[in-house]
Amino acid sequence: MNLKRNYWFLMLLAMIFVACSPKVRTTKKDTAKPKEKEKQEEKKPAKKFTQASVSLLVPFKLDELNLKTATKADIEKFAMPIDFYQGFKLGLDSAAASGLNFKLNAFDTQDDNAHISVLYKNERFQQSNLIIGPVFPDGLKHISAYSKENDATIVSPLAATNPAEFNNPNLVSIVNNIELHGQRIATYIVKNFNPSNTIVVIINPKKTDDEAFAAPVRDYLKTNGKFVVQEYASVFTFETKMQKGKHYAVVVTSSDRAFVQPTIDKLYKLKNLASGGYVINLFGHPNWVKQNYPTDKIQALNTIISSSYKIDYKNTAVIGFIKKYRYRYGFEPGEYAFKGFDVGYYFGKLLSNHGEDYREYLTKDKYKGLHNTFSFIHDEKLGYINTSLMLLKYKNFALEIVD
Repeated sequence: MNLKRNYWFLMLLAMIFVACSPKVRTTKKDTAKPKEKEKQEEKKPAKKFTQASVSLLVPFKLDELNLKTATKADIEKFAMPIDFYQGFKLGLDSAAASGLNFKLNAFDTQDDNAHISVLYKNERFQQSNLIIGPVFPDGLKHISAYSKENDATIVSPLAATNPAEFNNPNLVSIVNNIELHGQRIATYIVKNFNPSNTIVVIINPKKTDDEAFAAPVRDYLKTNGKFVVQEYASVFTFETKMQKGKHYAVVVTSSDRAFVQPTIDKLYKLKNLASGGYVINLFGHPNWVKQNYPTDKIQALNTIISSSYKIDYKNTAVIGFIKKYRYRYGFEPGEYAFKGFDVGYYFGKLLSNHGEDYREYLTKDKYKGLHNTFSFIHDEKLGYINTSLMLLKYKNFALEIVD
């Protein structure tokens, strides 16, 4: 496996240099055209691309990898950017089947803002019709000034940061931020529980990350529901305030395993008291999807969590992608390969179908992908935000989509 991985790293280096050949310069739209006083000028048809230029900014950090001495553990550190790149390339190739040629430029940012700044003078980068990345928040903040000054579209493919931290009207945020997760949970509670006999309990240790999840739940319930809402720092304080005959919707806002595990244990005991337990439905933090908790207990608590993505390995399209990935690269696709494919295919189709006006169709063209659905809203200050996320419930000892 090491030899195969090393081979593909060498191939990746070759592909990066091949992909970075000159491209067609983008023609900027005239946004300052005056309107006629009596008759608005008819909009001209969008100019279609003969070749679209896409720049991908990913922290490969290839300068840190010695292919001659690298171990499997060393190579695994670089799995995320490699997987994303390879999935993205497959997505763009699939979109190219509609007839548009793409020029893909893969730039290694090395997760360093100085390297990003150097790109501003790179002719291939300047001529990009679309920029994917950087993938980390710090890089996205750094590139915001360039994006606004040059009206350049920047896609944030992996960061779950609130777009308000970037303040970039040209930003496209793919991953749902924690505020959207909180609103999604609260919306579900309002829709599915009866306020006359339900008490919503927020277990909030009050750390910064905990409060980021708790605040939108609290705010939404205050505005949109008639529920009694109680908030406690721990389940042990909550236990002393419980009332028989009430239905409890308990939202645990922490993803700290040291806090969550005993909380789940205690809620499970409260639900299964020999003297007659309490009716409890548990709602967890989205990070729980990657954490390992006793399935029997979280399933008994009817636990629901929100998630930005879920890959259904029984889905025909997913099976087809896996086969293509194996054939092209020789090993199994990881999580980021699926994410890369969806981003590459969706934006490739936008460029192919709508030409220079593709950004106008972000809020119109929905997309059901391999890992998630893209459904964007537009904010004049924050850009384009994907609002589609799903709710997953522990059932039959697995996570199933419930809404």
